[in-house]
Amino acid sequence: MRRLEEALPREPQTPPARPLLLSTEKGRRVLIMSVSAGTGHVKAAAALEKTFLRDQRVLDVVNNDALQYTNKIFRDFYSKFYISLVKSAPNFLGWWYRTSDEPWRTDTMRHMLDRLNTRPLVKFIRDFDPHFIVCTHFMPAGIISHLIASGVLKAQLSIVVTDFDVHAMWLSRAFQRYFVALDETKAYLEMLGLPASRITVSGIPIDPLFNEPVDRGEASQALALRPDQPILLLSAGASGMESTAFMVERLLALDSKVQTVVVCGNNEALRHRISELTQDSPDRFRVLGYRDDMHRLMKMADLLIGKPGGMTSAEALASGLPLCIVNPIPGQEERNSDHLLEQGIAIKCNDLSTLAFKVDRLLNDPERLKAMRENALRFSKPRASETVVETLLEENLPVLSLGRRRHPILESGASD
Repeated sequence: MRRLEEALPREPQTPPARPLLLSTEKGRRVLIMSVSAGTGHVKAAAALEKTFLRDQRVLDVVNNDALQYTNKIFRDFYSKFYISLVKSAPNFLGWWYRTSDEPWRTDTMRHMLDRLNTRPLVKFIRDFDPHFIVCTHFMPAGIISHLIASGVLKAQLSIVVTDFDVHAMWLSRAFQRYFVALDETKAYLEMLGLPASRITVSGIPIDPLFNEPVDRGEASQALALRPDQPILLLSAGASGMESTAFMVERLLALDSKVQTVVVCGNNEALRHRISELTQDSPDRFRVLGYRDDMHRLMKMADLLIGKPGGMTSAEALASGLPLCIVNPIPGQEERNSDHLLEQGIAIKCNDLSTLAFKVDRLLNDPERLKAMRENALRFSKPRASETVVETLLEENLPVLSLGRRRHPILESGASD
């Protein structure tokens, strides 16, 4: 039977430091910390930055990548090494994700390692002396939580989880509030001993542009597409999935009359290769590089083909865009997939050889596609960043410090 530590609330901690500003004073200083391991954490931080800056109660906002304050070895481990594992050893990454997902078991050693490699980050936080700290990645959250619990900092630390589920790495013992994507995630944190009053189901923060209407006809015409024909959006991600070329080859075999927009990200070599593959089908394909208008492309499309990262999934939901899931990273993306499939928002292609078959079958069932679109909108939380900002600016909570007590968790609730 798996044994976990229960997180028990103690009396609020109030270490001596500068008092928090009230909303009637000049304004709040906000520090947003992310980590550039993948793009989702950084994009969530950018969405929060935009929303904080629009509020007159905020005096200053700093949005930083915590890895900027670490040494090269540590920086490479968190960013380059992670991306390398995604590409070359996804099964190992999935194994690590599962075996390390044991709440409170490894947090002391992990946070000690983080603090040894992030002393410049600690100095920066002390110098800026923010009233609010919002973390969209677990690494800075763990360091800042330790500083608060030790009485070094007095600030309102909030942790914004950027996937549908919460991994044990996200758990910190001193904080003001958690923001999560789903009611189920909140229920899980409550089972670990976190008070329900300190957990907000906000959704994953996305760019406020996704709240703005998009004229599908105009967006289609901008790419010389016909709005009366289905439009597929194939997203290769920021770095460009290597399997994208094979997926395009399969989509060339579609029986349905569709148009496909392929977004290759920053991978120019991939863009050139896809352009060559589709040169005999100029009316059916548009091959693009990196785009900063994904809100327009998503609201224009009928189906998204891509990986179910937390940010991509949240953006698609806000756009009412069903997904065809391909190549999910073992671990968090597989869990994201489970939620999307459970809610009737996505189909999943386990073998890319059958991609054309899966897409054709869905396009030939317009009622199912319509239901998936409606499910996506129902499940979406497009104003997540506003929820986070408004909640933080309206409350003035003391630090909650979680104690330790070990107890067995029912086998039915634990993974092997």
